[in-house]
Amino acid sequence: MENIREVLERITVNTQSSVRLTTSAGSGAKTVYVDPLGIPGEPHDADLILVTHSHGDHFSPADIEKIQKPGTVLVCPEQMKQAGALSVVPGKDYEAAGVRFATVRAYNNLPKIFHPKKNDWVGYVVGTEEGALVYVAGDTDATKDAAAVNCDIAVIPVGGKYTMTAEEAAELVNKIAPKAAIPTHYGTIVGRPSDGDLFAAGVKDGILVEKKLVFPAE
Repeated sequence: MENIREVLERITVNTQSSVRLTTSAGSGAKTVYVDPLGIPGEPHDADLILVTHSHGDHFSPADIEKIQKPGTVLVCPEQMKQAGALSVVPGKDYEAAGVRFATVRAYNNLPKIFHPKKNDWVGYVVGTEEGALVYVAGDTDATKDAAAVNCDIAVIPVGGKYTMTAEEAAELVNKIAPKAAIPTHYGTIVGRPSDGDLFAAGVKDGILVEKKLVFPAE
């Protein structure tokens, strides 16, 4: 668990599902953003930017501009047709900017239709230099594709309506059985700040839950 704690320290959640992680603690570390949103300042520090889908709280060109630097690789689902981006499809392995990652199909179970399966939107499993696998799920329900993911850290939406509820997300994490889980996508656009606590309460003992979203009431 010690290595997992070190990896967790290098993961931040800015707002909603805006995740930043570094692939190692060493000088060769790569900085990876997933769905950057509400970025403070203009750090221009991204080696790799992974976009899960085209909704405005996940694909923000203004925030991408704040973190891009010469050589930054932008990755988007093929359906988005973004010029200059590496296009990806679900269920494949990739390497870009010195980072290995895989794609996982992200979608709603019917009758919800906010994220149709046919769109081929994705979540990402990012590898670190320690060998840890970090799954950033994107906007998904508790699907068969999500339940089949092998990862050490699961970053999971819990706010309900557009994705899973906190209880459904906890059930999914219990099936995946990572070493640690981070709840996202709650307490701002959708869901309540307390959804993080509901999620943590439903996760089995032995899976570390870290709430990295911070709200004024906390």
